[in-house]
Amino acid sequence: MNPALVCIPTYNERDNVEAIVDAALKADPRLDILVVDDNSPDGTGQVADALAAKEPRVKVLHREKKEGLGKAYLHAFRWALEHGYQYVIEMDADFSHDPKYLPRLLDEAMGGADLVLGSRYVKGGGTVNWGVGRQIVSRGGSLYARTILGVNVRDLTGGFKCFNRRVLEAIDLNQVQSSGYAFQIELTYRTLKKGFTVREIPIVFEDRRVGQSKMSRKIFLEALTMVWKLRLTV
Repeated sequence: MNPALVCIPTYNERDNVEAIVDAALKADPRLDILVVDDNSPDGTGQVADALAAKEPRVKVLHREKKEGLGKAYLHAFRWALEHGYQYVIEMDADFSHDPKYLPRLLDEAMGGADLVLGSRYVKGGGTVNWGVGRQIVSRGGSLYARTILGVNVRDLTGGFKCFNRRVLEAIDLNQVQSSGYAFQIELTYRTLKKGFTVREIPIVFEDRRVGQSKMSRKIFLEALTMVWKLRLTV
């Protein structure tokens, strides 16, 4: 078993899953892959099973239904802890998170950082193929959350990150409230509130190559209200 597990949630990612798993495997031999599929109607889970049958570094976690990104990640985190992984990485299936950054994420974590966050908003980071509207929403959302929560992390909404298992053990995963966009804010905030270190490394985020974005108005509004709940209760 390798020391690190890359958790890749999927829902209708049949056209992406084989390519992203292959790229992640090639990026770093220290990594295993866990595909977390929410019973995708397009057969993503079956494609993942076929990959796992050929490659022992690939694992598949099948969930009964789609419940949001946060629930899928929490399930994956518990699985990773139960199976003894020291480092747990979050990563999208759509290539918006480039696998080339995986070695740096893991190196920084192994070097002592409790949570390493791939950041679009530190020097050297950025976005590709984003319209002005999306840039405003993303940067504004991160600034909004940073201001209310009183933290210095530049990219609070970023979802390309590597946790040391001690962080996931210290956070009460059963207390995590968010399921969508706000999940990334909440996990990073809870990490900071527990006194752990968060290190940001620059990444360039590229809009998905294939398929449809999972972002919705409901998910965005959840993030706006959840920030205040976190400030008042965590």
